[in-house]
Amino acid sequence: MTKEIRLNAFEMNCVAHQSPGLWRHPRDRSREYRRLDGWIELAKTLERGLFDGLFLADVLGVYDVFGGSPESALRHATQTPVNDPLLLVPAMAAATEHLGFGVTVTLSYEPPFPLARRMSTLDHLTDGRIGWNVVTGYLDSAAKGSGQNGQRPHDERYAVAEDYMEVVYKLWEGSWADDAVIADIESGVFTLPERVRRVQHDGPHYKLDALHLSEPSPQRTPVLYQAGTSPAGRAFAARHAECVFMSGPSKKVIAPRVAAIRELAGEYGRDPQGILMFAMMTVVVAATDEEAQAKLADYRRYADPEGALTLMSGWTGVDFSRLDPDQIVEHVESEAGRTALENITRADPDRRWTVREVAEHVSIGGIGPVVVGSPATVADQLEAWIDETDLDGFNLAFVVRPETFADVVDLVVPELQRRGRYKTSYAEGTLREKLFGHARLNECHPAARHRWELRRELERAVAEAPSQRAP
Repeated sequence: MTKEIRLNAFEMNCVAHQSPGLWRHPRDRSREYRRLDGWIELAKTLERGLFDGLFLADVLGVYDVFGGSPESALRHATQTPVNDPLLLVPAMAAATEHLGFGVTVTLSYEPPFPLARRMSTLDHLTDGRIGWNVVTGYLDSAAKGSGQNGQRPHDERYAVAEDYMEVVYKLWEGSWADDAVIADIESGVFTLPERVRRVQHDGPHYKLDALHLSEPSPQRTPVLYQAGTSPAGRAFAARHAECVFMSGPSKKVIAPRVAAIRELAGEYGRDPQGILMFAMMTVVVAATDEEAQAKLADYRRYADPEGALTLMSGWTGVDFSRLDPDQIVEHVESEAGRTALENITRADPDRRWTVREVAEHVSIGGIGPVVVGSPATVADQLEAWIDETDLDGFNLAFVVRPETFADVVDLVVPELQRRGRYKTSYAEGTLREKLFGHARLNECHPAARHRWELRRELERAVAEAPSQRAP
């Protein structure tokens, strides 16, 4: 069966994001990231192009691995300064009707109780168009800024995340019954107390005894994104994620990662094809192949190799300032993210990367591939990626904002629609309904066992059990 290609825009509330240095391009507006009008305009453009969503990345720390200080990140605007992504969403949601919003929130640095309320609030304000990209963080500077001595070990962060998810699932799915709010003017009763239950959790990392503070939102649990493809990340994704975001420079790198997560999902009792897989990609498109190549050459005039290596140093925990530009990058273990270093060392045994090649590659579009050409050429390549890797779609990074996204909407989307590979209208309903055709998480998802009625039945059974025992 031929898959419909899905598109998200990959953005961040900062300058340049994945293309360091391109903020200097005369047509780039990413340096205006502080203004709401640009974000509202972008949301309208993406909705015009029937994008599934705007995926907002985030970090809570500064990229200070390169050179052992934040100087390069500050000098080159390497995802610094960066503002909160969640505060953009209500304004963009008010200006659109269908566009979804996936927001990155690092669970390592705040308790689950306030995070659960914040996501429920966004789900209400967007009429059910919110998703949460669940991440555990990779910067020591973020941990230290949050009062910790440094990051927990990589795999331990995922163990903490498992406990965290149990807490938020209990709050979202199990605290309020669907009919708890009656807002009865005659009786003066707004909420039926007997239809709200206290959530109690005593886990290895989190303890909770509270009512969820928000009434049930359209989706209850937001659509769950996850962006880790290390062994621990894959296991977490296979258990929890509805959408998985991965990065890699080639189909040869991406295809086995897609297959591994789908296989694990099946082992956990989930539908392997029920998880949507998105790979990062950057598209440079123009009317002809020659014009597109000229556009890319123009972009490269503004690329910032040191800014690119500052990004890579933060992603990998390896200080690239200490390496010779012509040195082959070798794999080393660190407690930062594992995937970015894997991409340029062991993921493709037929490709060895020098530091110079890494800097050139990452300076336009980050670690993902760059597809360049006419609408037909780009569509050919997007189709090939989907068909040869079992991906479902792409998170498209920008080179120049908003030009990159407008070009895709105006040139690539119509070509994909002509080929029958892209939707011609949005489905109705919440983000989950648009993506999967159902409003609530599947019964096989671990959140489902915390649903209100099921939890109440279990509690009653436990309470009644002593009286039923033989004397």
